[in-house]
Amino acid sequence: MALTPSDLPELQTLRDFLRYGVSRFNQAQLFFGHGTDNAYDEAAYLLLHTLNLPLDRLEPFLDAHLTAEERQTVLSVIEQRVESRVPAAYLTHEAWLGEHRFYVDSRVIVPRSFIAELLDEQLLPWVEDPWGITRVADICTGSGCLAILAALAFPMAEVDGVDISPDALDVAQRNIADYGLEDRVHAIRSNLFAGVARQRYDLIISNPPYVNAPSMAELPPEYRAEPELALAGGEDGLDLVRILLREARDHLNPGGILVVEIGHNREALEAAYPETPFTWLETSAGDQFVFLLHREELPE
Repeated sequence: MALTPSDLPELQTLRDFLRYGVSRFNQAQLFFGHGTDNAYDEAAYLLLHTLNLPLDRLEPFLDAHLTAEERQTVLSVIEQRVESRVPAAYLTHEAWLGEHRFYVDSRVIVPRSFIAELLDEQLLPWVEDPWGITRVADICTGSGCLAILAALAFPMAEVDGVDISPDALDVAQRNIADYGLEDRVHAIRSNLFAGVARQRYDLIISNPPYVNAPSMAELPPEYRAEPELALAGGEDGLDLVRILLREARDHLNPGGILVVEIGHNREALEAAYPETPFTWLETSAGDQFVFLLHREELPE
């Protein structure tokens, strides 16, 4: 039976509901990892979003009393997060990469990529002239977030956001329209490079499925709520990465760059390609997760 504010009359202020939310989330042993990494931040985000308050302004509102309607709405969101065990982003239909907001729902993986940080810096110094980048491909684009960030980072570029899932591309189209980039960012249904066989790019980026089979078997419910197609990378997590390494050369212009995120698979990748001179890019989590190769460095 759903709880109502009358069941919990002590809860009146935002502070009360924040404390209650943290307790409920911890009690339910929820898993975090889709924008927050703890119960407090998750509860704060859901409350602020639900009450249409600024996401970076919690303190001024903590002791504000909620209306009866607001208390019911907030209580419902807290209980929905506990009962459904889906990422908060699917409840709010938004996800953030830095300062950039994207629409999401259960048709796409919740955006989270270290490549976003690198695009914010225009991939300097590896890209010497951001205005000289005229063609970019985002392979496995999902919600289109990285394709959009690439278009913002490289103002002269046309960007192909490629994905095999028509559902994901529907979401990508919505985000592309939200950013007013329909003229420069193109959502293309394709199994990796198959649908863009004749295209050549200055830059190819990809955050492909890379979760290995043992890890897939142990995923918590919040991750199982996401499309398996966007997560599973085969036995060692490198099935799609191998294809990217094999085929990217034919789709890069001379001097072009491939940038790929691979999760925790650096050791496995380097063991599989001992002669390939991977450059590991520094991110907020370290230099284990994203590699860069120039076209001429790719294995033949």
